Amino acid sequence: MSDVLYVVLPAYNEEENIEAVVKSWYAVLDGKDDNSRIVIADSGSMDKTHDILTGLQENFSKLVVLSETGRYHGEKVIALYEYAIKNGADWIFQTDSDGQTNPDEFAAFWNLRSEYDGIFGKRIARGDGKSRAFVEKVVCFLLKLYFEVNVPDANAPFRLMKSDVVKKYLYKMDSDYNLPNIMMTTYFSHYGEKMCFKEISFKPRQGGVNSINILKIVKIGWKALADFKRFKKEMKDASD
Repeated sequence: MSDVLYVVLPAYNEEENIEAVVKSWYAVLDGKDDNSRIVIADSGSMDKTHDILTGLQENFSKLVVLSETGRYHGEKVIALYEYAIKNGADWIFQTDSDGQTNPDEFAAFWNLRSEYDGIFGKRIARGDGKSRAFVEKVVCFLLKLYFEVNVPDANAPFRLMKSDVVKKYLYKMDSDYNLPNIMMTTYFSHYGEKMCFKEISFKPRQGGVNSINILKIVKIGWKALADFKRFKKEMKDASD
C-alpha cells in the first residue's frame, strides 16, 4: 500500500500555538514514505505566525508553508487538499493548528487505512464549549434532512482520507466555499464511500483567540442553507 501522507493544517493568527503544533504533528511522518509532508496554509495572519513557520522550515525539511491561499478557513482547506492531490499524496490527513487535537490519536486512524476510504473523528467530549457542540448537532440534523445522511460529527478537524476519493468531490465545491469539510463528509456518506467514525478527544484552544464567534457561525449557517439546497439539486441532477 502506498504510504505518501500529507498532513494539512490551515492557520490564522496562531503565533501562540503554531510551533508546538508543528513539532507535535511533524512526528507522525516518522516511518512514512519519504515524500510525505506537513503542509500549513497561512495567509492573512496579522501576528508572527508566518515568521515562526518560515523559521521552523530551517529544521523541519518536510514542512511546506502556503502563503498565497485565501484568508478564510474553508478556502485554505480546499487549497490544502488541492495541493496534496497535485503533489502526489496517497492519503490526506486534515487537522487544525490551534492545538485542540491530539497527534497521539493519529496512529489508530492510520492503522485502519486498508479498510476504509475515510476515517473521520467523532468528538464526544468537546473542550470548545456547549454552544459549538450544539451547532454541530444542528448541522448533522440538517445534513440528514437535506441529504439523507446520518453522520455523528460532520466537521471534526481530524480526518484521514484517501486522496483519490477526495479528488472526486473536491471540485464540486467552489474554491472559496466556507464549509468544505462538512460537504466532504456528506459526499463520502451520500455516495457510499467506505468510511467510519472514530472517537477522538478535543481540547480547549491552547492559545490565541478563535476568529469564529457565534454571530459569525449564525451568518455562515444561514448561507449554508442555500448552499445545501444547491448541492442537493446538483446531486439529484447527476443521478437522473
